[in-house]
Amino acid sequence: MTIERIVRGVAGFMILASLTLAITHDINWLILTLFVGLNLLQSAVTDWCPLMGILHRLGVRKAGDTPADD
Repeated sequence: MTIERIVRGVAGFMILASLTLAITHDINWLILTLFVGLNLLQSAVTDWCPLMGILHRLGVRKAGDTPADD
């Protein structure tokens, strides 16, 4: 799995989780949805996201990278 797919998956999960929490518990969970949406927009403009840096340091490959032969 690549960094890009993981980032999209985590963002989708966070949005669905915050919407579910907003409906079932407290409307203020929508702040998390807003944060994720703004981060996605910022990432589209700058091609940088905090999660991408973390995943890169953990050794997850980017799309188009060839797997290392060890």
